[in-house]
Amino acid sequence: MLTAGLVLAGCSGGGGGDGKPGGGGGGTASRAPASPAPASASAADPAATPAPTAYAFTPDPARTPKTRAEAERLARAVVAGPGAWGPDYVESEPYPSAGDSWPVLSPTCVWEAGSLPADVLSSVTAHSEIPAAGGRGRVRVTATVTVHRTADDADWEMSQSLEEVLRCPEQTLRAGERIVRLMSLGDPGSAGDIVAEDSINERGRFVDDAVGGEHYYGWAQGRVGQVTVAASVRGGPGHTEADLSTATAKAWVTMLNRVESQLKGR
Repeated sequence: MLTAGLVLAGCSGGGGGDGKPGGGGGGTASRAPASPAPASASAADPAATPAPTAYAFTPDPARTPKTRAEAERLARAVVAGPGAWGPDYVESEPYPSAGDSWPVLSPTCVWEAGSLPADVLSSVTAHSEIPAAGGRGRVRVTATVTVHRTADDADWEMSQSLEEVLRCPEQTLRAGERIVRLMSLGDPGSAGDIVAEDSINERGRFVDDAVGGEHYYGWAQGRVGQVTVAASVRGGPGHTEADLSTATAKAWVTMLNRVESQLKGR
C-alpha cells in the first residue's frame, strides 16, 4: 500500500476548492517527490528487495468500469470522506456531489458549473471541513474521483489541469472567493513517480473577502489508468501549512490506494 510519507513533500501544497475537479491551486508548486534511492541487496541478504523506483500497478481490464453505473459505484467507493483527512474534519454540504457535476474554467478565469464531458463516465466530489472554533477559522477540503472512458481520456484531463494554471494564475471560485499566485508542476513518466501513473501538485493563496487575508491553498491530482483522484484544501486563520498539507497527502494517498483495490485482479 502507498503511504502518506511518500507524498508529503510534494503535497505540501495540497488542493482544495469548489472550482475544478478536486479543487484548485496553491503558492509554489511541486510534484509528488521522488522515491528514496533503491536499497541495494547485500551479499548477506540476497533476497533483499530494492525499494520501488517507478509505478508498477496495472489495472485488471475485467474490473475497469465500462458503464456510467459501474463508474459511479467505483467513484463513490474511492472518494475520501472526512475520516481520510483527519480527526477534526466533518462532512459539509453538499456531501457528496452528484455524479454528473463538472466545473469549467471560463475564459475570464471564473469557475462555472458545466455538463459532464462525453469522455467522462462519472465524477463525484465529497466536501469536508474543519468548522471555525477556538479562535481558528474554517478549513474547507474537497476530494474528487473522476472515471473516464479510457486512460488516454484521463491523461488528457491531467494535461488540461496544467494548462489551466498557466492560463489563469488567479482564479475566482465564487463571488468573494479566489485563488491567487497559483503555480503547478507535473512530470509524467518520471521513475520517481511511484504513487500514481501521473501526478500534479499546485499551490497558491486562498482569499475569502468575508474573512480577510491570504491563506494556504493546495491541490494534488493523480491518475491510475482511467481514474483520476484529486484532493484540495482552502485554509483559514490559525491553521498551519504543515497540518493542511499532511491532511491533503493522507486523503490523496487513501484514494489512490482505494483505486488500486477496486481495479486489481482477484
